[in-house]
Amino acid sequence: PAGAAATPLPEEDCMKLNPSFVGIALSSLLAIDLWASKRLGVCAGEGSAWGSARPLMKVIEVSGHGIPWLLGTFYGLCQSDSSAAREVLLNLLFALLLDLVMVAVVKGLVRRPRPTHNKMDMFVTISVDKYSFPSGHATRAALVCRFVLRHLVLAVPLRVLVVLWALIVSISRVMLGRHNMTDVLFGLLLGYALYGVVEHCWLSPATAPALFALW
Repeated sequence: PAGAAATPLPEEDCMKLNPSFVGIALSSLLAIDLWASKRLGVCAGEGSAWGSARPLMKVIEVSGHGIPWLLGTFYGLCQSDSSAAREVLLNLLFALLLDLVMVAVVKGLVRRPRPTHNKMDMFVTISVDKYSFPSGHATRAALVCRFVLRHLVLAVPLRVLVVLWALIVSISRVMLGRHNMTDVLFGLLLGYALYGVVEHCWLSPATAPALFALW
């Protein structure tokens, strides 16, 4: 009827004329991340710009995978006859297991899909590996890099090689199309932070005698 108050539209039907600055900034950053990551995925397939380098990138991928690191660390722990070496290796094993758990938890919570140009031909995957954020390889590379530089006595050239390995593993994740750039950047930050947790919870014969009694 005439003169009756107009019925307000549902909130979801109202046009937001003043979207928040934060929302616009985040949407823009996400768009840039997706665009740049796709452009940098030069080894994502055999027909990509650097498709011939894909086999080499996949070797680098395996070098940063959790299974070789876990098996190698466990083997070294079993073969070591030095108490100091066993302590370092046991803490490296703890660091690697912590890394796997934390990455799996974050991936399960965020559930960001892999880039659309990724080929699901990865080396040994589990259910959460269908998600992209964060990059487990980047997290592991940062964690292992900090651990090795802190607890192994290496000549300067070898220390440089360790840092280069961590960077190459991280960069290869984007080049292979496995991850977006933000997945890798957050993974590096997470790995760096996880090393601090390992140092804080350092396992020793005094703090974890039962574990050392096994070896």
